[in-house]
Amino acid sequence: MKNLKKVLLLGLLGIFSVGMNAQNYDKAPKIGIKGGLSLSNLYVDTIDDDQMLTGFNIGLFAKFPLSESFAVQTEAYYTNKGAELTYNETFATGTTKFKLDYIEVPLLIVYNITNNFNIQVGGYVAYMISGKVTNESNSGIFDFEGNLNTDDFNRLDAGLAAGIGYDFDPISVGARYYFGLTNVGKEQNYSGFNLTFPDAKNSVLQVYASFAFN
Repeated sequence: MKNLKKVLLLGLLGIFSVGMNAQNYDKAPKIGIKGGLSLSNLYVDTIDDDQMLTGFNIGLFAKFPLSESFAVQTEAYYTNKGAELTYNETFATGTTKFKLDYIEVPLLIVYNITNNFNIQVGGYVAYMISGKVTNESNSGIFDFEGNLNTDDFNRLDAGLAAGIGYDFDPISVGARYYFGLTNVGKEQNYSGFNLTFPDAKNSVLQVYASFAFN
């Protein structure tokens, strides 16, 4: 995850050094579908690991040109978030997956570097609709799967988003990183102690493709 985010950041920095030529643009909004992979984990403060949970995202987008250089894009889609943990202990080895499902709505400013290449920055809000935890042990003895009670979590997630995209109408491809600013868990009282579990925020890298209907 760290290496992927570094590549994305270097790409964003490099793009700002490229000059932009005047271009004709289509003033009509673009509406379509998008989907792809969601590579997620959970972070605490500035600590983030390289282990990712692989999921997917799928939904709709609408892009509204403002000028030759800028557009506003909003989306609404279903997406997976969460984390994956691999453990290797004396008594057991295996993988635990913490899966959270959201309906997410980002709002982005799109800056066109060229006719085809753009950068995107903005924010997002998301609402948790379900969740589950699974464990797969090498022996099979400790395997389980159970649904999470969403009332035990902050249903609302919000944060920042930044990415890059390439358009070759009517198809576009891109990568985007989502940096959560709200805790996934909410504070609760456990045996007289106030604890937040999980005391962590969402971190998601999306790789996507989209198709415009117009």
